[in-house]
Amino acid sequence: MTMSKNKIKLTIGEFSKINNISAKTLRHYEKIGLLIPFERDSSSGYRYYVVEQIEQMSRIIYMKKLGFALEEIKEVFEKGQQLPEGAMIDRRLMSLCREKQLISWQEKELKNLKACKKTQIQKMSKIELKSLPEIKAACFRKTIKSYDELFELIPGEVFSQMQKAGCECAEPDYCFTIDHNKGFSESGELDIEYFQAVKELKDDTDAIKFKTLRRVETAVCISHKGSYDLLNKTWSEVFAYLENNGYALAAHPRFVYIDGVWNCEREEDWLTEIQCPVVKR
Repeated sequence: MTMSKNKIKLTIGEFSKINNISAKTLRHYEKIGLLIPFERDSSSGYRYYVVEQIEQMSRIIYMKKLGFALEEIKEVFEKGQQLPEGAMIDRRLMSLCREKQLISWQEKELKNLKACKKTQIQKMSKIELKSLPEIKAACFRKTIKSYDELFELIPGEVFSQMQKAGCECAEPDYCFTIDHNKGFSESGELDIEYFQAVKELKDDTDAIKFKTLRRVETAVCISHKGSYDLLNKTWSEVFAYLENNGYALAAHPRFVYIDGVWNCEREEDWLTEIQCPVVKR
């Protein structure tokens, strides 16, 4: 510990001991720009922290305990805030709700395993072959962080932009999304395009684009019940069917959300139809 112009300066070792944080972690925080030492000696390379940074470190520890990522905590500080506000808290609450649902499901499955019961597997609806009609569609595309954000986006920004563009929904109603991601994203981001069947095409806006989607002669359709985290089970059925019947995907699969977070209290009651345009191989 040193004194300079009435400021107490703490070495990285002293600062780490006070906050019960390793020096390695503090160096990482410095590297990502989350907590920069007050001063760094140019000749020795020693890092020094000041008293005010103890409080900042306390806020970092507190936000980490609440489950916020380091990138989110950094964003809080960059906005000049001391703690998260508004939308960031709402996103964390929604994420926590999903985590609780997952823990509940894990607990149920582990109890089944312990009791030597057969593990419950999501029961999928029978695969159907359908034709999908030609439609005029209003389209909205955006990269989002999760499906949670999608189900806030559709009744909010998407519908608002469609109203501004003068859209009138076709009858019967038909809407779906496609996923433009070419592979798994480590960040979890989804490049989603939302399609709403409309009565007529309008002029494109910055947010809404209008397209005519041709009739799909054959689509392999299957209903997925439950969490989107378990979609791989449904896909295994779809691809087994394609392989056994000589089909290949001809276009992006369409996700039609029938029941979900907007009308179901339990995640296991969510219902999504996946429509896969196909051709014979």
